[in-house]
Amino acid sequence: MKAEEIRNKSTEELNKELVSLKEELFKLRFRNATNQLENPAQINLVKKDIARIKTVIREQELKAAK
Repeated sequence: MKAEEIRNKSTEELNKELVSLKEELFKLRFRNATNQLENPAQINLVKKDIARIKTVIREQELKAAK
């Protein structure tokens, strides 16, 4: 997911996306622990998406505070 796509969404949509990504990360970690995960690099991609979303949410909070 690109930062531009994330910035075009509302805070409510971003929060929903954040929850779903956290659930996906949990499932990926669980599958990795049981050696059923085919592509371990997927975990890092989901983590980066979570970080991007959190960054944009914070930017929106700071923008709204001004």
